[in-house]
Amino acid sequence: MTSLGLQLRDYRLTTAEILYHMPDHPHLLQSYLWQELDIAPRYPVLRRFLDFWQANLDGKLHSVKLATNRLITPGEARAVAAEFRWN
Repeated sequence: MTSLGLQLRDYRLTTAEILYHMPDHPHLLQSYLWQELDIAPRYPVLRRFLDFWQANLDGKLHSVKLATNRLITPGEARAVAAEFRWN
């Protein structure tokens, strides 16, 4: 499905900052930014990514911070105070 089609189905741009322990130096934290269209508040795409991370990557997850925003929003409507016409 196209990006526009997903956005019309209420997918939102989701950015996650993932902090994880470095495999060789577990006392140090590394940051990873992930960004994708996802559905709030369940975030199934992010959950699949984090499940993949835990199953296949060595760096143990420390924390995840989320930010989300709709890219397509309803238009703003304003009342017009006057209308001028020239013939």
